[in-house]
Amino acid sequence: MAFALEKIATPSSLLLYLAAGFCLIYVLLKAIQLYRKRQQLLKAFESFPGPPSHWLYGHSSQISQDGELNQLLSWAKKYPYAYPRWFGGFMVSLTINHPDYAKTVFGHGGKGLLILHGPKWFQHRRLLTPGFHYDVLKPYVSLMAESTKVMLDKWERLITVDKSVELFEHVSLMTLDSIMKCAFSCHSNFLVSQIHSNYYIKAVYDLTYLVFHRIRFFPFHNDFIYKISSQGRRFQEACRLAHQHTDKVIKERKTSLQDQQELEKIQKKKYLDFLDILLCAKDENGAGLSDEDLRAEVDTFMFEGHDTTASGVSWLLYCMALHPEHQQRCREEIKEILGDRETIQWDDLGKMTYSTMCIKESLRIYPPVPGVSRLLSKPITFHDGRTLPEGSLVGVHIYSLHRNPTVWQDPEVFDPMRFSPENVSKRHSHAFLPFAAGARNCIGKQFAMNELKVALALTLLRFELAPDPAKPPKEIPQIILKSSNGIHLLLRKLP
Repeated sequence: MAFALEKIATPSSLLLYLAAGFCLIYVLLKAIQLYRKRQQLLKAFESFPGPPSHWLYGHSSQISQDGELNQLLSWAKKYPYAYPRWFGGFMVSLTINHPDYAKTVFGHGGKGLLILHGPKWFQHRRLLTPGFHYDVLKPYVSLMAESTKVMLDKWERLITVDKSVELFEHVSLMTLDSIMKCAFSCHSNFLVSQIHSNYYIKAVYDLTYLVFHRIRFFPFHNDFIYKISSQGRRFQEACRLAHQHTDKVIKERKTSLQDQQELEKIQKKKYLDFLDILLCAKDENGAGLSDEDLRAEVDTFMFEGHDTTASGVSWLLYCMALHPEHQQRCREEIKEILGDRETIQWDDLGKMTYSTMCIKESLRIYPPVPGVSRLLSKPITFHDGRTLPEGSLVGVHIYSLHRNPTVWQDPEVFDPMRFSPENVSKRHSHAFLPFAAGARNCIGKQFAMNELKVALALTLLRFELAPDPAKPPKEIPQIILKSSNGIHLLLRKLP
């Protein structure tokens, strides 16, 4: 018997038992920690009723990717101000569907989840604001028109009588081409990218899908689990490709600025382009932005500046196809403004009154960014007295807010007259939020609106648009509002 015990109690086996014991203790402590965290979250959100959720899966089992927007709209009708949405059993966000609540959140501040915050964010925002001055945006119109015409020429070669064209990839290439010219002074390789599919577009598509899926799948909230998963590895590869593209753009511009004539030309400008601002920026000690900060700003603007605008343009053209009476009225307005000219100029944009109303109505029904989130840096109290503590996560669901029947009459109806000056003046200041609001609103919103106007005008001058009844789009909120099966339109060349 003594011999048997001696055999079992070897140093190696004791180590194994100790390791197993420590693992068990760790798991138990972690379970207790998660339980306490859930109880704290339940207490913080107890004044906000919402749909029942599973203790472990949260609301994930009730929502499919294709059906997410419909499910959230259904909950928004039952809880028109706000309700808790659980991502798994231990992460919850207050989902906001009403302008009163949205106004409080956007006026309160807080950390954005995907971008800088604090003093560094404020410094960069102040630094970049001149890059969107009137005098900077004005010459961009001809560059946007040039990029749009390349896309429309391609469509002319693709159209047939009975075959529709899928818009989103083409529009994404066009908006990437446009932002490369406008904000990054790149004119060489990106026209070619409109003809041939671009690896950066594929990387951005993968990133939006993967980030969206990670948020919805609770185990992927753990960095280690995500890193070793196939999706985590795919995410790292997509990041590598996106950074490769960004680094190339920065390197090419840095090289061009080594030319004395190019540098003198830049220094004489009253307002610099986006990338030139970043490259020429100096702090109080004379130091420029770090390589990491430079890449982060370029990544952010390149992604937001092309993918969100591509969504806006694609859904706008789809709305025009669905509503031929509004399409024709916009076309007539544009023809009257341009007269005998074939292209659009800066001064034309302000005259596109009805077209602008149609653009805004499209952005209401199909906001390019369906929702934004904030991590509260201090407690918040809403107009009805309900509160949330510091550290709470809140999400303004713009898609639901734009379709809230307590705010918008017949919200599913496409009605551009909602944006007549008279109707706008009667509406809540935070009822329409395609570019968010407050200090963290979209810095490039005027750039985006200009590009939407240019794309709409030149497209309607050349084509008549109709939906493909066999391929209606299926909306999915992959960070950006997209369609799981693309956006297909029938195009007819106008005489």
